[in-house]
Amino acid sequence: MISYSKRSTSLAVLLFGLFYSAHAQGPRVGVAGLNHDHIYNILNDYSKGRVNIVGIAEPNRKLWAKYGKQFHIPDSLFFDDLKTMVSKRRPAIVLGYNAVANHVDIVEVCAPLGIPVMVEKPLAATLVQAKRIETLSVKYNVSVLTNYETTWYPSYKAVYDIVNKDSIGAIRRMVVHDGHQGPREIGCSEEFLSWLTDPVLNGAGALNDFGCYGADLMTWLMHGERPIAVTAIAKHYKPNVYPKVEDDATILVEYKTATGQIEASWSWPFSIKDLEVFGETGYLHALDGKNLTMRMRENIKSVKTVPPLVAPNDDPVTYYNAFLNKSIKADDDRSSLKYNMIVMEILDAAKRSIKEGKRIVL
Repeated sequence: MISYSKRSTSLAVLLFGLFYSAHAQGPRVGVAGLNHDHIYNILNDYSKGRVNIVGIAEPNRKLWAKYGKQFHIPDSLFFDDLKTMVSKRRPAIVLGYNAVANHVDIVEVCAPLGIPVMVEKPLAATLVQAKRIETLSVKYNVSVLTNYETTWYPSYKAVYDIVNKDSIGAIRRMVVHDGHQGPREIGCSEEFLSWLTDPVLNGAGALNDFGCYGADLMTWLMHGERPIAVTAIAKHYKPNVYPKVEDDATILVEYKTATGQIEASWSWPFSIKDLEVFGETGYLHALDGKNLTMRMRENIKSVKTVPPLVAPNDDPVTYYNAFLNKSIKADDDRSSLKYNMIVMEILDAAKRSIKEGKRIVL
């Protein structure tokens, strides 16, 4: 016999599921994977009714229980594999929250069905995988997007706008710092760490994890220009913590008229994401997501808070909604496959430079 309390709980869960499905906002969204800690972002949006998740594909049932309980996700939304989920739920887009090396597997399933994909950065673990994604995208005319946290930073958009108004002259140098004390040190989940610190599943360590941010920003600031050469070094400051992968990388990116320096690390004394751009006549420094310093010659302006971004370029949900509604093309920006193929070329050249100990000409 089922107790009154159990029947009440079951009824509450059923009613919640019915209520939520009737009130969720936006297009039908599928989720591939739960072993990426960025999953909290989209599930928080789900809990607020901003995202209409119709199916979640994840083989690890412990993660079903973990996130199902935390975000009140009905059991009916969970599936063991992506093929089953997309065939039964028919999402308008699939969001990837799994190991970087498995992004290509999502596209293998979704592209032939005409379902666009948006994955967490970087696009892939290797350039070979990225090229396979590109091939599938072209063959089936399906978009593959990449989500970066820094895409939604108002200060970075302000830097881009100021540069494009020619307010600091032509770009001569870009410097990007990204990272934190280390994924284990800041308390990332074991499921996340199991692939993030694996050279095959992540493609590298800090170089892929945080080097991709700088490569993406520089590609955007340079309007999709491919660099002419890449030189990189890697350090292994914490071999006992991260025995398989580097925890620090510095990447020098050469353009015809500018130089970029990417500093990616799991060994910073604090969390950092900032962007510096030096032009012929001025300097911009996005200190974080909201604050910007501008210096023209010797005229130093105080740090100012940048106004919030406006839709549809203010967060990933409004962005992909606009893409699905065809109000934006999403084919020539930080999330686009076009730009992220260049990102993958830069990361691949950096790995080759480290391995061969020389400058790699693209």
